[in-house]
Amino acid sequence: MIFENKNARVLLMNDVQEYISQERLDEIKDEIKRLKSEERNKIKEQLEFSRSLGDLKENSEYHSTRDAQAKLESRIDYLEHIMKTAIVVEKTKGDTVEIGSKIVVSKKGDDEIKTYVLVGAEEADMLIDKLSHISPLGLALVGKKMGDSCEVKTPGGVVIYKIIKVS
Repeated sequence: MIFENKNARVLLMNDVQEYISQERLDEIKDEIKRLKSEERNKIKEQLEFSRSLGDLKENSEYHSTRDAQAKLESRIDYLEHIMKTAIVVEKTKGDTVEIGSKIVVSKKGDDEIKTYVLVGAEEADMLIDKLSHISPLGLALVGKKMGDSCEVKTPGGVVIYKIIKVS
């Protein structure tokens, strides 16, 4: 994949770690704690019950619970991996767009103004305007400053965004 924004290209090529806020890191820690205690205990109880039903070869409840156990352990492993590799990003105050920046943009030909916070992929959620740094728009914005414009290639054509404010 080729990107016109040199800063974004370097960021994507070196992106072997997750970028998350302290708030998201705390949420992950809480989720791991809950999964390891409450959820593991629920699975343990379900396994004991399903074993008591008899023959394990044809015991669908047992196999279903084992599948749930595997998914639980997989989720715990995933979250622990993020904790080990994550870089905690502080909110920035600079005038250059980077992870943690709050960016106000307008789309050329549209009066609507949108505000995004640029975050790591793990934390991205467009429902609350958290834009991933590896999304097409995120990549186009990285390294830009207030007043700059950037182009984003979309299935409907090229869209031009103007940066109104970076904080």
